[in-house]
Amino acid sequence: MTKPILLLSSTFAERGGWVDDRQFFDLTGSTFLLAHGLGTPVADAKTSFTVEQSGVYNLFVRTRNWTAYWSDAPTPGIFEVLVDGTSAGVFGNQNSEWHWQRGIAINLEAGEHEVVVHDLTGFDARFDALLLTTSDIAPKDGVEEYRQLRKRLLALPSAPVSRGSYDFVVVGGGVAGMCAAIAAARTGSRVALIQDREVLGGNNSSEIRVGLGGRLNIGLYPSLGYLLNEFAPETKGNARTADIYQDDKKLKAVLAERRITLFMGYRVTEVKKRENRIVSVVATNVLNHSRIKVSGRLFADCTGDAVLGVLAGAEWHMGRESKAEYGEPSAPDKADGMTMGASLQWYCLEDSKNRPFPDIDWGLKLDESSVQVVRRGQWYWEVGMRDDQIADAERIRDYGMYVAYSNWAYLKNHYSKKEDYAKSYLGWVSYVAGKRESRRLLGEFVLREQDLKQNVIYPDGSASTSWYIDQHYPDPENSRLFPGREYLSCGHLDPMGFYPIPYRCFYSKDVENMFMAGRNISVSHIALGTVRVMRTTAMMGEVVGMAATICRRRKALPKDVYTTHLEELKAMMRRGVGRTDVPYTQVYTLIDTTAARSEDC
Repeated sequence: MTKPILLLSSTFAERGGWVDDRQFFDLTGSTFLLAHGLGTPVADAKTSFTVEQSGVYNLFVRTRNWTAYWSDAPTPGIFEVLVDGTSAGVFGNQNSEWHWQRGIAINLEAGEHEVVVHDLTGFDARFDALLLTTSDIAPKDGVEEYRQLRKRLLALPSAPVSRGSYDFVVVGGGVAGMCAAIAAARTGSRVALIQDREVLGGNNSSEIRVGLGGRLNIGLYPSLGYLLNEFAPETKGNARTADIYQDDKKLKAVLAERRITLFMGYRVTEVKKRENRIVSVVATNVLNHSRIKVSGRLFADCTGDAVLGVLAGAEWHMGRESKAEYGEPSAPDKADGMTMGASLQWYCLEDSKNRPFPDIDWGLKLDESSVQVVRRGQWYWEVGMRDDQIADAERIRDYGMYVAYSNWAYLKNHYSKKEDYAKSYLGWVSYVAGKRESRRLLGEFVLREQDLKQNVIYPDGSASTSWYIDQHYPDPENSRLFPGREYLSCGHLDPMGFYPIPYRCFYSKDVENMFMAGRNISVSHIALGTVRVMRTTAMMGEVVGMAATICRRRKALPKDVYTTHLEELKAMMRRGVGRTDVPYTQVYTLIDTTAARSEDC
């Protein structure tokens, strides 16, 4: 049989207006292209391919019907595939899960050919790969079967390419990972920083656009935080224009450190261990699936989702613990999977002329009492609180887009005061989920509600948290209108003072040479409500970077810093590693004391 031809969407020669969506790489097995046109069809994606033997080829496209979870109406997520200008079918309108959808058989002569993927609506059609084969049998739909098919047809090397050994390997390029890497580098360590996206900053990047919260330069170690001030945005804001988040400033801060080697566009997919220590990680290029091996003596999980820790076999929790687990007064009687949700933020802009928007029939059913009369989808547009933030991640993200489009379509076409929105148009809808909570790794110490409220100070207290204990729950009225499908949240705040987080929350109890910094540190669900904001997670990273350097100097492990070298860490925290000769700009969104749901956050 003639060898099948596999065309990955992520390696198309021209993407046109399609964007690459890599945030579900572990779930879907790949990066896919998304037609995120906000209701306007995007420009065609194109590539060429070579046929070695003439014949009739069956076309299969890996895709899914993204609205089928919530609507029986025809999905808007459809696209056409054309081979040499001839249609081979319309796709994206069948199963709700990822599958190989059959197209029209094509007679192809040996030689060069062109395939064009033509978006039909601008409402988030998606495709992962195209398969041309003389076989009439469709490929299996499973993710692992797809990985094996891809490996065979693309002749991917079996062994990863070694990219060196480092003192400290940081996985995750949000503000926590950035600070961990820079702090370690400035104190003499050779660092590898691995980031699966093409921008740094995590939730504070232009992809997600969450503003920084919390206070720097406070508590026992007021020098902590000057590091973040060097590269953090100078103005506040959620869901603002891309320039506000100053992605270039963040990238330059990392590239300026000669001891940091930055690997962007790589997802850590394997961990190699010796006994209870990580010796190397394998990272996969999220576009072409080439693999590299990065070795190290120390590692840090700054991924938010605890990707490294889970691969390394570390114990983790997700959801709410029971009252009996840690004795927390506010915990539920029974543990459950409830988490704080993810936000898909959006905003509209104004034009000088009327701007129509499709009157969709596949969206959420709204009326005058249930529509949200707003021009910006803020933090409280929050989805997935009752879902699994890992296993259901794509569906959670999709529902965030689904409700944003539904609400906007009603305002534009049915609202009693729709003339107020006549010249308004969607300027931006995020397609990258801004997560608050998922997996938390267990360390030597688990920070609890009573530690915070009773202000129990431990000898290894380090970076201070300042945000109130901010728990998010489904908005009761929104839940009444859309039971089990709510998309608005409300914040419940418990006041507290500045609290120094114990250093023992920053390293794994199971993996001897692994630190963690960010929202995946060793805290209870309730305690996460205060430590999760980004100025606080940045200071965690700064402390972890310092501790990594102590480990390098003393040939020690993270636990040894607590048992033997704590005074050395305290001395480093008193000094900090940030510059104080640059303008201080971090004077906005310092502490949330109201949980106000305002468009102007």
